[in-house]
Amino acid sequence: MAREAITNAVKHAGARDILVVLSEDERTVRVAISDDGKGGAEPSGGGLSGLARRLLALDGEFVVDSPPGGPTKIVATLPKAEPCG
Repeated sequence: MAREAITNAVKHAGARDILVVLSEDERTVRVAISDDGKGGAEPSGGGLSGLARRLLALDGEFVVDSPPGGPTKIVATLPKAEPCG
């Protein structure tokens, strides 16, 4: 997910600075990718909607904040797997 978001930021938004932050708590794992590109990313567009579908299939959440002119921030949150045994 992060690699695809970074590729999109460079390819489509002309981003030069990209920040990836991975965090977790007792219930979830979260990755946030922000960039300094031109913004205007459409969550319903092909690439982003595909990411959203994959995350939703894993009971995750996907949020895109990308106003025209930038910056863009994409956040994916996934529940942690239950331990086996």
